Amino acid sequence: MAALQVDLLVVGGGIHGAGIARDAAGRGLRVALVEQGDLAGATSSASSKLAHGGLRYLEQFNLRLVREALQERETLMRIAPHLVRSLPFFLPSRGQVRPPWQVRAGLLLYDLLAGRSTLPRSHRLELAGIEGEILQPRYRRGLGYWDGWADDARLVVANAVDAERRGTVVLTRTRCARLAPAEDGWLADLLTREGSPRALRARAVVNATGPWVERFLREHTPIRSAGRARLVKGSHIAIARKLPGARALLLQNDDGRVVFVIPFEHAFALIGTTDVPVSDPGDATVSSAEVEYLCRAASRYLAQPVKPADVVWSMSGIRALYDDGSDDPSKVSRDYVLQLDRAHNDAPMLSVFGGKLTTYRRLSEAAVARLAPAFPALGPAWTAQAALPGGDLGGLSLARWCEHLEKRYPGLPKEWVSAIARRHGAGAEAVLGDARRAQDLGTHFGASLTARELDFLVAHEWALEADDVLWRRTKTGLHMTEAQREMVSQALPGA
Repeated sequence: MAALQVDLLVVGGGIHGAGIARDAAGRGLRVALVEQGDLAGATSSASSKLAHGGLRYLEQFNLRLVREALQERETLMRIAPHLVRSLPFFLPSRGQVRPPWQVRAGLLLYDLLAGRSTLPRSHRLELAGIEGEILQPRYRRGLGYWDGWADDARLVVANAVDAERRGTVVLTRTRCARLAPAEDGWLADLLTREGSPRALRARAVVNATGPWVERFLREHTPIRSAGRARLVKGSHIAIARKLPGARALLLQNDDGRVVFVIPFEHAFALIGTTDVPVSDPGDATVSSAEVEYLCRAASRYLAQPVKPADVVWSMSGIRALYDDGSDDPSKVSRDYVLQLDRAHNDAPMLSVFGGKLTTYRRLSEAAVARLAPAFPALGPAWTAQAALPGGDLGGLSLARWCEHLEKRYPGLPKEWVSAIARRHGAGAEAVLGDARRAQDLGTHFGASLTARELDFLVAHEWALEADDVLWRRTKTGLHMTEAQREMVSQALPGA
């Protein structure tokens, strides 16, 4: 089989790889995106689900990163309103490591850096009634502010879908086993999950392998980069507890770190995160010590303590931060570094260190710009204004879009229609099609997931295994019984 010929090979199907592939394809490059597992199969589906500036980065005086992230928060809410939306926060005024004046000053600076934001400014707030019952009585006064919530895994898929629409070849379950300099660029040896080999030629390569960024360079390329990755594990736990008023909490722990308690999937609360140094990029497992830590941190504030037995689900992701020499993992910069190296034939390879979910689009734009000398005909930057797939709601808010679909499909359960609208946005009609009754959508596996949507995820979003569907394309696995999850597994083509 002749080698596939492209301009740019992107290795890694997380948020940065998918974002770079989309950006480059929209600028006129022939792109291939290769991912050894599933899209968003590692760190990019294990974030805190926030599109935010990062209040705690103000203490590190990284004002540029915070400002850039706050600007990108606005951009993401505009181009993907079904996947990124506003979320109110409450920050208690008691039990703080930092004095109240410092916290208030930090929020005022946060407001200032946000500029002309569509979100409300921070303000003093007192929780009352049923909304305040989540916290111990002494913690009901504090500060309120707004940030953004994001469906991290679906954001990755949306970028990959748009990249494919613009000509990108997306190859999941395909490993880049070796990269060697060749005439006019790189020769890549690819291996599918079944072990089938495939060759690919590219003029340039982007190493967006996340936690594997340094190992990939060392084991699969001739590049010996000066860049070093600092691997830090961040874990979260979910408990079956609804947060009244759908308001998130930002809690200061006694060790100086902050812990989020975030409304999750309507009936749950997501608690995180930790900062644990690790050496193995595959060591994304939640330890009992981390569970204890998060339970203890939340229990300092919540009226009903959190115990390890309350945890119904957990997740862990490893951030590949750029090693800046800091002794404290919590203080290592979350800013990104783009390391450009060249093979002996001058073929460029760009490696991505660090980065945040919120700033992925800006990082992608900068990454393609760094490769511009290799592509004289490269088009201009464009992603700041272009809606992601499903993001053009015709001027309607997400709530109004859900109402519109509920009226269009009156014979379907409203909760099903709303769930599909929130996952697919304007693309919900492509999923629902001409359905008039619940039966038209085929088998209902539970939690709004039907055979019609399952088939769509397989045909258009590279879903192959149960975890792809239950925990990344949707979060329906959280609401299902083990028997229902097994039904999904058996319904997939590879079962």
